[in-house]
Amino acid sequence: MATKRNLQVAEVIKRHFSEVLLSEGGYVYGTEPLVTVTQVIVSPDFSQAKIYLSVYNTEDKQSVILQMEDEVSRLKQALAYRVRKHMRRVPDVAFYLDDTLDEMYRLNKLFNRLHNEGHMGDEEENE
Repeated sequence: MATKRNLQVAEVIKRHFSEVLLSEGGYVYGTEPLVTVTQVIVSPDFSQAKIYLSVYNTEDKQSVILQMEDEVSRLKQALAYRVRKHMRRVPDVAFYLDDTLDEMYRLNKLFNRLHNEGHMGDEEENE
């Protein structure tokens, strides 16, 4: 269970890393993909931060994450500059792809198809 301080640090990193992506993201992965921070989980000793990212506007989402991992020192330095008044040490960051919205769209498409084919059981309820 995360402590109050742990949640505060995670929120600070989330907010400021979003700003880092706005300013530095174009140099790292180009202007085509849209990358947003969905969640940050900080380890209990504040040494590691898992940053979950949602990637839109591109088919190869994993390549965007790999490009960010190649530039992790640049991104961490930009984050450190922004959070220097909020925390003493910036944790090591690791990037993870958050595909929750992709799964939601996939399931929504599947349910729409089943509904259109009449396999949802709505017809029996209406009668």
